Amino acid sequence: MDIAGSAVLVTGAASGLGAATAAVLAARGATVYGLDLDKAVDATGPQPNGVTLLPADVTDEAPVREALARIDADGAELRLVVNCAGIAPSARVLSRIGPHDLALFHAVLNVNLIGTFNVMRLAAESIARHEPDGNGQRGVIVNTASIAAFEGQVGQIAYAASKAGVAGMTITAARDLAQYGIRVVTIAPGIVATPMMAGFSDEVRDRLAATVTFPPRLAQPAEYARLVTVIAEHDYLNGETIRMDGALRMAAR
Repeated sequence: MDIAGSAVLVTGAASGLGAATAAVLAARGATVYGLDLDKAVDATGPQPNGVTLLPADVTDEAPVREALARIDADGAELRLVVNCAGIAPSARVLSRIGPHDLALFHAVLNVNLIGTFNVMRLAAESIARHEPDGNGQRGVIVNTASIAAFEGQVGQIAYAASKAGVAGMTITAARDLAQYGIRVVTIAPGIVATPMMAGFSDEVRDRLAATVTFPPRLAQPAEYARLVTVIAEHDYLNGETIRMDGALRMAAR
């Protein structure tokens, strides 16, 4: 798939993986639309270079449909969707204060799993309306899981479950959407130097980096973005979850 000239939708685009991905794709010549929560998007302020930020909760059908309608109204053809929106609170199944809060578990699954599915299903409908290329391809959907889907640590029960769900959707979604010429691939990042990590001390970040097999450092959001471009342009990648983790295998703690 050609990135240049394509319309792209990136969720969680106001920061972290989403912001880096939106910026890289815009630099590659794509027309990029980014979704994020109202509080993260200032529609009246300056927009990131080449990126149109739109306020939308990925768990809500109406604003996602409105964003897709905006892309259509602009005369752009949506070809690539990247789901980066997510949350990662920590809580154990049982702790000194009692059992895991059920509402918190629901909230994590709602954003990370149901939000991803919501955007994927609605975006697929939009992509399927466009003419295919010479190979019958109409577009690509890239979802974001985590290595926690496979080796969740203490306190990651909700996050691990949500990301395992994203990884689990991959092959079925690829098979469901094959008839429309839409590929589906998932990235499972390891420890990435996102704004969330900036809240940790240098000592903690160094300790985390030392657990990575090679290279012994945190991944950069731009490296995730580059992997998105590889997936978009490599037409034979489909139905797979790709670990981007420096061979890290998370310990229990």
